Amino acid sequence: MIMNRILVSIVLVLVCFCFPTQCARILGVFPFAATSHYTLGNSLMKGLAAAGHDVTMISPFEENNPPKNGSYRNIVLTGFAEDFEKFRANTNLFESNHQSLLAPIFMVKMLSPMAEKALNHTNVKRLLDSGERFDVVIVEQFVNDAMKLFANHFHCPLILLSTVGANSWVNMIAGNPSPPAYVPHMLSSYPARMTFFQRVGNVIKYMMDNVLSTFVIMSIERNMAKKYFPDGPDLLDVYHDASIILLNSHESLNQALPLVPNMVEIGGYHVAPPKKLPQDLQEFLDNAKEGVVYFSLGSNLRSKDLPPEKRDMFLKALGKLKQKVLWKWETDVLPGQPANVKLGKWFPQQDILAHPNVKVFITHGGLLSTTETVYHGVPVLAIPVFGDQHRNARNAERNGFALSLPYKDPNFSEEKLSELLKELLTNQSYTENVKRRSRIFHDRPLKPMDTAVYWVEYVIRHKDTSHLRVAGATLPLYKYLLLDVIAFLAFISIAVVYILGIGLRYLLCRRRNKEVKKIKKN
Repeated sequence: MIMNRILVSIVLVLVCFCFPTQCARILGVFPFAATSHYTLGNSLMKGLAAAGHDVTMISPFEENNPPKNGSYRNIVLTGFAEDFEKFRANTNLFESNHQSLLAPIFMVKMLSPMAEKALNHTNVKRLLDSGERFDVVIVEQFVNDAMKLFANHFHCPLILLSTVGANSWVNMIAGNPSPPAYVPHMLSSYPARMTFFQRVGNVIKYMMDNVLSTFVIMSIERNMAKKYFPDGPDLLDVYHDASIILLNSHESLNQALPLVPNMVEIGGYHVAPPKKLPQDLQEFLDNAKEGVVYFSLGSNLRSKDLPPEKRDMFLKALGKLKQKVLWKWETDVLPGQPANVKLGKWFPQQDILAHPNVKVFITHGGLLSTTETVYHGVPVLAIPVFGDQHRNARNAERNGFALSLPYKDPNFSEEKLSELLKELLTNQSYTENVKRRSRIFHDRPLKPMDTAVYWVEYVIRHKDTSHLRVAGATLPLYKYLLLDVIAFLAFISIAVVYILGIGLRYLLCRRRNKEVKKIKKN
């Protein structure tokens, strides 16, 4: 018996020696209190912990169900969630105009103070002064460039996560090409094939982004970086130093775009396999012989805040359906609630969309909801309100699995809602198209979370990933756009034309003089 134990111990030691487990210490910085942003940050960090790593996450929320593998520690930004709730209660998001040219300025005014508040938080200061070491820092890229210096402070590589995929601000960091001729601005609803005036508007939006980033955001963020990382480098010197940029996007969901080597798409990594539904929901869905329409406006927009006239339009349109309806409604009572409508303040959305009786998803067009509906193959009626919702709705329509009725559309009416719902419920092409998109979504070499884990571990293994960065990332705009070359060639062309013009005039004058002399001689 003793001999057997000794042999087993020797085998275990040899296994551990030959196949060492690499457990890295990873810091995630996700300071924004919007539930969708937290969901994406938390999903990534939990996935890394499940892969066996030691994870620390700065966020406004406490994770109550950490993964069993690895280690998961919260550094909670206390007060952030409560402040965000107050902001949401005092802001009518249904009336906001986040597609205007001034929308990026509104975002800066809202998000920059949030980032500074996070850096000034007692729990964050305690971590910065702790002397802890990390192997990599992951920061959500969202108007918070000063937080890039977390990586310098802890002497480790930096990874960025863009929760809205590739966009003009992220592209500037990586030097990623985004030709405005066919890449619509994130906050626009332009199609890929734009009209002339849409291209004019798109160029103006891109120019405003560049001006805003260069002269406003960078100034704010540099001052913030100097204030909270006084011994660190100038932000300009590390602005382009992201080892990898993880993108919450995929070509099954978004327009195909050029991506430089250190930009990696992991769209859908937050989606989990369906779990068992609560009994009441399971019975409701199972017994829906004609199917179910699921209606949710996400975590930031709330159905209860709909103005009475819009709410009544939905009530009448949904009440006409022979299908049952699940409506995420945030209070106990819905005036005029139809008999076929079941309410809930919260629903397990992913598990509901996985049920075969769900026929249509009425959504605001948020990226998480769009991703989940493609994952499970459910057609969409999109009601985009602000931000990237218009872009997501446009892409879903272009891919043939959705119809869209923007919240501020002048044709918004009960009749229009009924017409669109009838089309989605009776025309099988929408279901066929979303099932095809779902197959594309799932057909990848690796699952999205496995891809994310691989690239994080790649950065940890190699530390220096400068071989993945393009030189264009650090070129000034005039060089990147070849403005100096164009100006030089234009100057040379003008000079050549000017010299040729002078030469031609000289020859003409000389010839004329000869003719005059000849006439005089005769």
